[in-house]
Amino acid sequence: MTQRISKSKRFFMMNPIIQFFKFIWLSIKIMLVVAGGHGGTRKANS
Repeated sequence: MTQRISKSKRFFMMNPIIQFFKFIWLSIKIMLVVAGGHGGTRKANS
């Protein structure tokens, strides 16, 4: 099990497309949070 997990983690870390998609998803999430005004603690931290 641990080997499978490490292999999948390695694959995700080495795949630039997944990293790019993750970055876009995070940026959109942050934009929505800031625009919507939800999660005040997150806004204060970042």
